[in-house]
Formats: sequence, C-alpha cells, structure tokens
Amino acid sequence: MLISTTENIGTKYEVLGEVFGVTTQSRDIGSNIAAGLKNLVGGEIKGYTQMLHNSREEAIQRMEDEAKDKDADAIVMMRFDSGSIGNDMQSVVAYGTAVKFIQ
Repeated sequence: MLISTTENIGTKYEVLGEVFGVTTQSRDIGSNIAAGLKNLVGGEIKGYTQMLHNSREEAIQRMEDEAKDKDADAIVMMRFDSGSIGNDMQSVVAYGTAVKFIQ
C-alpha cells in the first residue's frame, strides 16, 4: 500500500476517511536502570531508540491494516505523534487519510 506524507500522489482518488495506528510500549526495569546511568554521562540511549523505532513500525502497520479494512489503495497526509505516559512508557500514533483510486 502506498503511504505518503503528501496530499498529491499523482493520481485522482476519493477520500475514505481517517485511519489510525496506535501502540504504547515500555522498556524493562533493567533497561530503565541502564538508561538512567547513560543519562548521567550523556549520549544516545540505544534501547529507547530501538523501542521508538519498533513502536513506529507497529503504528504504521496498524494504520495500514485499518486502511485495508476500508478497502483503501493508499494513505495520504500520513503523520506521527508521540507522547510519554508516566515515566517509562511511550505512545506512538500514525495517522493519515485513507483513499481509493478513481479509475
């Protein structure tokens, strides 16, 4: 399925509606302790970076599944949003507009 951050994808389409994919994940206690220690000296916290990458991929897949349920051919104007829940959880949402190509 075509997923684009732009509105113009070079073909005419009809709008089917908004689609979303949401996931919330957290790291285990050992990773949180290691991240706290890394925070003292600075630098990238690779465990959290990987968690956010995985969250992004999961959110995209869930958004695409919702678009397929609407019989969409593409998703346009795709965006991400994220936020923290508590001290150790991260929520990621992928959202966009499901569209059907006009023949």
